[in-house]
Amino acid sequence: MRIGYTLMTEQAGPAELVRHAAAAEAAGFDFEVSSDHYAPWLAEQGHAPYAWSVLGAVTQVTERVELMTYVTCPTLRYHPAVVAQKAATVQLLSGGRFTLGLGSGENLNEHVVGRGWPAVTVRHEMLAEAVQIIGGLFDGGPFTYAGEHFRVDSAKLWDLPEQRVPIGVAVSGPQSVRRFAPVADAMIAVQPDASLCADWDATRLGPPTRKIAQLPVSWDRDRDAAIRRAHEQFRWFSGGWKVNSELPGVAGFAAATKAVTEDDVAAGIPCGPEVEPIAGAVRRFADAGFTDVALVQIGGDRQDEFFGFAEKELLPALSQ
Repeated sequence: MRIGYTLMTEQAGPAELVRHAAAAEAAGFDFEVSSDHYAPWLAEQGHAPYAWSVLGAVTQVTERVELMTYVTCPTLRYHPAVVAQKAATVQLLSGGRFTLGLGSGENLNEHVVGRGWPAVTVRHEMLAEAVQIIGGLFDGGPFTYAGEHFRVDSAKLWDLPEQRVPIGVAVSGPQSVRRFAPVADAMIAVQPDASLCADWDATRLGPPTRKIAQLPVSWDRDRDAAIRRAHEQFRWFSGGWKVNSELPGVAGFAAATKAVTEDDVAAGIPCGPEVEPIAGAVRRFADAGFTDVALVQIGGDRQDEFFGFAEKELLPALSQ
């Protein structure tokens, strides 16, 4: 099991995120993933810098860790041809350390371009076309495409890395697994669901691949403070992706989570100073068949202490 760190763009500004990336590598994390949002989930989080500018800077302050988007939606805010260009550029800047994580997106971020919010079946169709376009551009040479949702006219990536950018795709059930396992290099999911991993491996054409999860934690020497912070900034997580993908803004998430209590949040997110609750949650992903877990330390102002805890206590324990 490889343990990563999440550059949570919703809870820190761009300069802080770049500094956190360097510190996470120094602490011993294996890889780093970045969210890609136009808005935070809740106003209390307070940030949403442009993830791709942050990633470009991160490539220059890190040397070892693999980097990844977790995840980018290549269908509304961004045209897939532009996503391919961005991914190729980050791969070159990082010296081959980048994986492009893709997903079907959330209304929260994609509605801002004024194109409406399609039904989930349409979003999956759009994502499938986007994966074809991005892969075609990664093949090199001029690329033309005419689909139901996208067109590409004689596009070419003029700065193409020698090492092809791997593509990971976020899935949530059998339908998305069947659609994307044959065409992706890695699986992305946020629940320790063994059936997802088994179906992915059974559907994929080729050997088993990375299966990458994400786990929010709220570390603090004071457990009560950790729970309060998790409730303030991460209660949105309790809605699940079917709900979270549909709400259009921070006011909607605030209203939808009014009834979520601190106890509810503490029941689902490891909170406090102890290693074992985090290790137990990581084990559930490992037992389900995941190969990688990226931790999210909740609270943009609590990262430095978390890095010290991770280096001295958490990562050595997880390596056992």
